Amino acid sequence: MIGTSRKAIAALVLGVLASFPLGSTAHAQPGPAVIGGGSGIVIDDAAQCTVTTVGHDRQGRLVGLTAGHCGEPGATISAEAAPGAGPIGRIAFRNTDLDYALIEFDPATIVPVSRIGNLTITGIGAPPDFPAVTCKEGRTTGTTCGIVWGDLAGSGTETWTQMCVIEGDSGAPVVAGTTLVGMVNAYLGVGCLGPELGTNMTAIVGDLDARGGAGAGFQPI
Repeated sequence: MIGTSRKAIAALVLGVLASFPLGSTAHAQPGPAVIGGGSGIVIDDAAQCTVTTVGHDRQGRLVGLTAGHCGEPGATISAEAAPGAGPIGRIAFRNTDLDYALIEFDPATIVPVSRIGNLTITGIGAPPDFPAVTCKEGRTTGTTCGIVWGDLAGSGTETWTQMCVIEGDSGAPVVAGTTLVGMVNAYLGVGCLGPELGTNMTAIVGDLDARGGAGAGFQPI
C-alpha cells in the first residue's frame, strides 16, 4: 500500500511540498480565475499548493485535485494569481494514504482550462516505465522534466521521478506528453536534487470511482 511505503521512507523524505508564506503581495483583480493543472492555489489563506487537474465528474460537478497534505476537508480554496476572485472552491475530502484531495469548485468563480504554462492535459493514463521522461508544471518551479525511475517501493500506486520539485509544487500535474499520469507529493533528500515521489493518477481515479459521489467518473477538461 502507498501509505505503508511512504511511512517506511518518512525519515528520509524532507519535503512534503506545501508552501506556507508569511504574507501575500498579490494585488486583487476582479473576475473569475483561470484554473487548470499547474495553477497555484492558496488553502485557507495559508498553504500554497498546485492544482493537478480540473474537470467534471459523472454528475457534472466541476471538480479538481491537489495533494492531500495541502489542507483538511472543508478548507477554502483561492486562486493565487486572482485573489480578487475570492473563494473559488473547497476541499470536499482527502485520502491520506494516496495523499490526494478532491476540490469542488464554484463554476461562477473560475474558467477551467486544459493548459497552464507549458503543460497541456488531454487525458489520464498509467505512468511510463524507466527510462521514459515525464514533466510537471508547478506553481513554484514551473516546468521541469526528468527520467522515470518507477515504483521503487512496489506499492502499485506511486512513481519516483528524477525531476526538480520544491515547496509549493505539491499537487503539480505530471504528464507523459499530454497524458496526465500522476501528481507531485514529496521529494527525497534535497529538493531538486533528490527524486520526486508522486501518486499515480490511475490509483486516484480508481479510488474516486470506488468511493462514488463527488469526483466519481472524473474526466479532465
